[in-house]
Amino acid sequence: MNISTTLLNACFSTHFSFPLQGVRRLSLVPRLQQCQGLSRGFSKRMATSLDNVELGLEIKNGVVHLATDAYAAEAVEALKVGKVIAVPTDTLYGFACDACSLEAVNRIYEIKGRRHTSPLAICVGDVSDIARYAVTNHLPDGLLDSLLPGPVTVILKRGESSVLERSLNPGFDSIGVRVPDCNFIRVIARGSGTALALTSANLSGQPSSVSTKDFENLWEHCAFVYDGGLLPSGRAGSTVVDLTTPHRYKILRPGSAKEETVAILEKHLLLRQ
Repeated sequence: MNISTTLLNACFSTHFSFPLQGVRRLSLVPRLQQCQGLSRGFSKRMATSLDNVELGLEIKNGVVHLATDAYAAEAVEALKVGKVIAVPTDTLYGFACDACSLEAVNRIYEIKGRRHTSPLAICVGDVSDIARYAVTNHLPDGLLDSLLPGPVTVILKRGESSVLERSLNPGFDSIGVRVPDCNFIRVIARGSGTALALTSANLSGQPSSVSTKDFENLWEHCAFVYDGGLLPSGRAGSTVVDLTTPHRYKILRPGSAKEETVAILEKHLLLRQ
């Protein structure tokens, strides 16, 4: 089964975007640019602002920390022992865990109330890591480096050489891969030494989150929740593009970067399916 056939009703559904339910009240933290413009393929204006983060959350709950490098090692250790954490990306907040830990992956499904037949995407720290988990040798040189890091999910064949655990998305011969343009999640992905399973931080079928308050009812199920402030990139989520067929592309979800993505794909002489 190809992941693209169930994609829009599963982990890359249009629900990967959350309506703003409230505005934070305090403005005690200076602006920190956690989601930086690292991609050469996009003009980035997707900096995650830590303005208006409620410092009291960490004290009251013990589980909510700022999404800064100071907490990266803690996040990595949680992932290595099979825990689920919540993190900001360059689009929306997501639940993340070790993609090679069946127990952790099952935990994400439990938290979201989601059927195991719905596939999860993976997140890696750098574009160069993608080839460990998916087939990339049919792609034009420089294509992935132009698309990523950025608000794009690329669908690729897993292939026989993939080191990804077969227990993740069993029955699917392709995988959605993200390299978010967000420093914090990339740092912890590198530190974990593996791919992270990544899905929207919400109950299945509900709108996704642009702030930690949006999924406050699910905090208790996470080892840690990392607050990157209100995410400004809108509600569309990542642009999802199927690159499994040589020389062809198919936009499965327009997302927040369709125009830029199509321009890059066609610059590399890929044809629309």
